[in-house]
Amino acid sequence: MENQQTFDVIIIGGSYAGLSAALALGRSLRNVLVIDNGNPCNAQAPESHNFITQDGETPFTIREKAKAQVKNYPTVHFLEDTVTDAFEEGNSFTVSTKANSSFTAKKLLFTTGIIDTLPKIEGFAECWGKSILHCPYCHGYEVAGKRLGVIGNGDMGFEMAKTICHWAGELTLFTNGTSTLSDEEVLLLNNHNVKVVENEICAIAHNNGYVTQLTFEDTEPEYIDALFTQLPFIQQCSIPEKMGCEFNEHGFVQVSKTMETSVPGVYAAGDCLTLFRSVANAVAAGNKAGATINKQFIAEAFKLEKVKA
Repeated sequence: MENQQTFDVIIIGGSYAGLSAALALGRSLRNVLVIDNGNPCNAQAPESHNFITQDGETPFTIREKAKAQVKNYPTVHFLEDTVTDAFEEGNSFTVSTKANSSFTAKKLLFTTGIIDTLPKIEGFAECWGKSILHCPYCHGYEVAGKRLGVIGNGDMGFEMAKTICHWAGELTLFTNGTSTLSDEEVLLLNNHNVKVVENEICAIAHNNGYVTQLTFEDTEPEYIDALFTQLPFIQQCSIPEKMGCEFNEHGFVQVSKTMETSVPGVYAAGDCLTLFRSVANAVAAGNKAGATINKQFIAEAFKLEKVKA
């Protein structure tokens, strides 16, 4: 990168969506800087699944292989740092980093992901990503036929229990307190051999991150092989909000069909956009963002030529 400070696109976040976008833009001959601090949200997961050609690989291996391939494109540059600010300045954007570097670009792409808010249950953090899981499509096959549990209540708990049901040998929905399910929902679950337990969870016993049982205050423990849940989250990067990007009712960055946010020239892709969190989906979103950003450059160039003529 040498002393280069100006780029066509700066990508903030260099995991699956960011690398996929960088590949598309590098192949489009665009001058790109990827800034990443090495903190992917699935760092603890031992394996990644449901992504053809990479099924069963570690998340780290997939990222490193992707980065090595993207580095083959000479117009794509990488910087290990954390972006601390970004703002519009004329017809471009200025980005500042924790290491006091400053760069400008015509377009910005945020692929910064989210941070899950873990409950304060003993043992939960150690098991998150290993045997407490968020996606049956990513991890359900590996625990199929076992004693599974869902931690959730209300509509979310009911929907996830329905989703997990056919993977499980035995399934229990743990509402972790008084159930807010309707009588009809409880009956439907019971009819599919799903037990509902309302006791508050005191702790999760495990072996090196793999669940063995849930313990409660006044009742016997429940023996479980794996758990599924959906957690509340915060955006890993607050800069899109600061820049005025709109968010939807679920707390995700709102984008158009071209992956552009409500701020012209600012794009987003990956887990910061959707509950559908998978490597395959992040890669697809990044690829689309890279292509649509390149298309926007083309449209702008032809518009200027038309005006000049």
